Amino acid sequence: MALALLLLALPAYAQEEAPGAALKRVEQEIQADKARQRALDQRSDAIRKETEDLRARLVGLAEQARAQEEELDGLEGTLRALEEEERQQATRLDGERQQIAHLLAALQRLSRIPPEVALARPEGPVDTLRSALLLRDTVPALRQRADALAAALNRLAEVRERLEGQRTSIVAKRDALGSRQQEIAALVARREELSRQTDEERIAVGRRMAALTGQASDLKQLMDRIEAERRVTMEAAARREAERLEAERRLARQREAEQREADRKLAQQKETEQKEAERQLAQQREAEQRARAEAAAQQAAVQKAPDPAPATAGNRLTLPVGGRIVTRFGEQDRFGATSRGLTISARPGTAVVAPYAGSVMFAGPFRGYGQILIVEHSNGYHSLIAGLGRIDTAVGKHVTAGEPIALMPADGSPDLYFELRRNGQPINPQRGAAAPEGKGQG
Repeated sequence: MALALLLLALPAYAQEEAPGAALKRVEQEIQADKARQRALDQRSDAIRKETEDLRARLVGLAEQARAQEEELDGLEGTLRALEEEERQQATRLDGERQQIAHLLAALQRLSRIPPEVALARPEGPVDTLRSALLLRDTVPALRQRADALAAALNRLAEVRERLEGQRTSIVAKRDALGSRQQEIAALVARREELSRQTDEERIAVGRRMAALTGQASDLKQLMDRIEAERRVTMEAAARREAERLEAERRLARQREAEQREADRKLAQQKETEQKEAERQLAQQREAEQRARAEAAAQQAAVQKAPDPAPATAGNRLTLPVGGRIVTRFGEQDRFGATSRGLTISARPGTAVVAPYAGSVMFAGPFRGYGQILIVEHSNGYHSLIAGLGRIDTAVGKHVTAGEPIALMPADGSPDLYFELRRNGQPINPQRGAAAPEGKGQG
């Protein structure tokens, strides 16, 4: 719109100003804009260096925040153990107090009986002697129990003191974790603000230089150029829209194919499990006549092997978020389907980092999956991250491994879904990215 208004104003302005003077003025403005462009380039270099420094700081802060989260989990576990110990000791001490109170009451009642009354009691001398011997044995035992009770009270005081120190430490760790998350959020906002300001200013200078260059040429040539640029822009926008729609259709078809394949594999797995169950039942009937030791050895041989440790072949894997893995690759998820990635239970508001270096291909809501990110890596790999509360990057941005790119939802018990693919096929993220010549493992 601004360029159209400039074109409408050119004829009237040309009548008041001589062509030579107008051309000289336009050339001077072009030179000034070129100098401004060079200054912007220098400023862009400085901002790029500052952005790299911010990314390095973001990676370090994300690692520190994850370490603090793990330490906070350990402190909370210790706090729960100390609270349980305090409850058990308090219950035991209450029982001891009641028993000692009953004994003291009995001794107090006996001490109030005068000697002459004791002689006049209807019991015989043997019963009186037996009561005296019983009292003589009870007093030392009562003293021992009182000493044990005092020692237990001292231990309870020590436990409560440790419990109070642990609570103070947990509060301090939570405050430090909150400060670390606020610092990460501020750095992410700073990074995006620097990038936005530089891009907007460069775009504005580029548009102005294009307009001034057009004024230096013939009006008809300028109109033809503007029309051509408008057509090119519209065609480029149409191509981008068509590519976006085609990408969505391909992704939908791919997901449908994967779902059908998962259903087929699930049915095949159920059939195999049924046959395996029948075979095991027949073997169990045959094994009933064998010795118990042989049956125990056969049972130990078929136990499930532990899950493999996360692999780091070819490139170091960084899980997008710290937390407990609730569903692994190949296991059944809560809907009964075979999981094609990892489901991680994380803390609310935790920073989500890039698992590998790469470029952001998609960022935003997608159908029923909520906020998702798709990052393309080298050698045909790309990551899909879902379950996000906020995205702090954009399409086309390059991210490094461990760089914060999003945040988990701020409330509830959020779960993050992480899927690693190669050439469109899901692979086990805990085995890491394979070498370039290898094949993805589905």
